[in-house]
Amino acid sequence: MRLLLVDENAGSGALLRLLESARSRGIAVRTATRRVMQRFSERAPSEVLALVGRDPDAGVEPMLAAGGAVWLLVGVAYPGNVGMAIRTAEVSGAEGIAIQADFDHEGRRAALRASMRADRFMPVHWCGPEIVLDAAERLGHSVFALDEAGESAPWQLDLTGGRVFVVGGETGGIPDETLRRCHARIRVPMAGFIPCYNLQAAVSAVAAERLRQQAD
Repeated sequence: MRLLLVDENAGSGALLRLLESARSRGIAVRTATRRVMQRFSERAPSEVLALVGRDPDAGVEPMLAAGGAVWLLVGVAYPGNVGMAIRTAEVSGAEGIAIQADFDHEGRRAALRASMRADRFMPVHWCGPEIVLDAAERLGHSVFALDEAGESAPWQLDLTGGRVFVVGGETGGIPDETLRRCHARIRVPMAGFIPCYNLQAAVSAVAAERLRQQAD
């Protein structure tokens, strides 16, 4: 158990004792609104929910070692787009996300706000791509680029298991030195005149296909 999420208006004696016990064991405790608790609860809103699995404070190598999907955004420019991609990664069950962006402190805060603070539930790293790619190579993970010039549609590749999905910036795409380290390139089908999808839309398309494959 990594985290307890607690209704900000809850405060029964039994709940307070539970939270005290959790904190004594090093389990983080955070509050949320009733609306957030309702969204996360399968049935009636719960006063307290537990996060099991992903450690929001995990480093890059432990994040990859968990064996799931990790997203890598390279050269991205707009905090809003980054925030939506972070949110999509979390919603789709990714182990975490790494971002190379020339953001100052306020830019990173804006991205995390747009993500609905998904960093509370999974690791979000601000680092260069080589850190993630080196760790992926050590662990034997496949690295897939989302590239409009790619040769494979998402459903033509096995997206399950330990995978790193690389997405380039809104204008420059994925740098050649990063593309050379990718094992395959995924092209999300397009039919219009604009040359590519929005960053977050492409992430969503591939993330949804990965979930479909996992369910089969």
